[in-house]
Amino acid sequence: MIQKEIYIIRHGQTDHNAKGIVQGRGVNLSLNEKGKRQAEAFFNAYKHIPFDIIYTSTLTRAQETVEAFRQLGTPREIFSELDEISWGELEGSISTAETSEAFQSLIARWKEGDIHAKPSETGESPYELQQRQKKFINHLHTTSHRKILIGTHGRFIRAFMCTLTGKPLSEMETFHHVNLCLYKVNLHETGEFEIELHCEQEHLEGLD
Repeated sequence: MIQKEIYIIRHGQTDHNAKGIVQGRGVNLSLNEKGKRQAEAFFNAYKHIPFDIIYTSTLTRAQETVEAFRQLGTPREIFSELDEISWGELEGSISTAETSEAFQSLIARWKEGDIHAKPSETGESPYELQQRQKKFINHLHTTSHRKILIGTHGRFIRAFMCTLTGKPLSEMETFHHVNLCLYKVNLHETGEFEIELHCEQEHLEGLD
């Protein structure tokens, strides 16, 4: 039996997203015009769902993405545990494109299982990200809210899906994401999390 329904979305597009530049926990941009349209499209598609609570990261782009739901009167709580991974010195200065050797080398190490590898001395490893995710998961288990909307970030979602389902973090790349995609996860009374929707994007159809 399903105990909780959890809707997890990546924030809408920012200018850094449009340019393929790493953001991370330390870059706090607002949504660009396309990101605002994406947020509106998601709201229009899911505003009929009576969410009990909204959880967001501390970052502006995540909060702006779910603002329309808050305007309906749904309460919101902010958790630093939902922040994007910290890319450290790579933030704001390096492309995620395949031509970026440093970025792709790091992803390769993570795929090989080196989950303690950090983007830089000031960055955060997937293992460290997972530890704060586990704190938030404890909250999910104990809260009385049953329909939950979470506004968060791309790399966070990749790791979160592994953390929720017990997959190794080396499999993060199997969980795809785009701006304003949706993962719906059900928490069963057995305590197990089941992914119902993977990177759902139907609400984005027709947007340029």
